[in-house]
Amino acid sequence: MGKVEARQGNERKDAQSQFSRHAKPLIDEALARAGSPGSDPEKLHKLRVALRRLRTLLWAWRPLLGRERVEPQRALLKRAALAAGEVRDWDIAIALLDGKAGAKGDPALSAERVEAARREARERARETLEATDLKHALRDMLHELNRELNTSAHRTPMKRLARERVRLARGALRKRMRRARQAKRSDYPAWHEVRKGAKRLRYLLEFFESTLPGRESRHVKALKKLQDRFGSLNDAVTSERLFAQHREVFADTASADVALAELKRERKRRRRVAAKLLD
Repeated sequence: MGKVEARQGNERKDAQSQFSRHAKPLIDEALARAGSPGSDPEKLHKLRVALRRLRTLLWAWRPLLGRERVEPQRALLKRAALAAGEVRDWDIAIALLDGKAGAKGDPALSAERVEAARREARERARETLEATDLKHALRDMLHELNRELNTSAHRTPMKRLARERVRLARGALRKRMRRARQAKRSDYPAWHEVRKGAKRLRYLLEFFESTLPGRESRHVKALKKLQDRFGSLNDAVTSERLFAQHREVFADTASADVALAELKRERKRRRRVAAKLLD
């Protein structure tokens, strides 16, 4: 192997040169979904997933880029993802209530009022995404961060960064699970943190699959199960809260009370199911 080939081989192994390889596909995915997404809830959901994965990627490279450079970018991505998620929350809430109480087509819900609430959510999402100027912001972010990494005199082995960030994420997840075990039953933020921690660790393992030992990939299945169980609980909590805040979408007060009571029972059931994974 010549000197040029050897140098290129070493460059490909450093974390600074690997960032773009991971970030660009996520940014391309987000840009593809960001164009006029207001009328397509599924497009908004896929946009939110791409933004969440990108936030995790920025967290992974934060030691090389610095907190002061990364956190404003992560905050922008979070704001855009939350806006995209509000529309999805309505879809999940309606489907959940439909499954529990036959709400779709049922007079308990006012179809006209529900659609009005969903339109408002879509409009807020559109306004927020326009305000963030996501298309330009993502391109500028990639350019700025790549320039910072590529001009860095220090080179960090990819394997070292991957192992260290996975180790920290795994430790954080264990702490969150411990807090959730000790939390009061009504302390759902502690349970939500478990889901977020599982998601971060899973994304990291997927990002670094080719760098980490093969045994690490075996944890992805368990993390998906943890994420699904706690995600299901989060759906119930969010749906109950959403309908409680928008009682006007029900035909009358009695219908709202019945539906919210059913959602409360479902939330408690899902909590018991999720709790089994904390043992």
